[in-house]
Amino acid sequence: MATKDREYVDYKDTEFLQRFINEQGKLLPRRVTGVSAKMQRQITRAVKRARHLALLPFVDDAMR
Repeated sequence: MATKDREYVDYKDTEFLQRFINEQGKLLPRRVTGVSAKMQRQITRAVKRARHLALLPFVDDAMR
């Protein structure tokens, strides 16, 4: 999952963040996504912010 063209991960870009979340709504590890540690921290922070603002769900609807 190429993120080389990005220097900052925005929490409002939910389509981009969906690529780093599995079916259950869990974050994918960086060994699976292939991003750097710095980018993984930015993605994690952005996903948590998007969940807090209800832009992304905490869990998938099928898991409820």
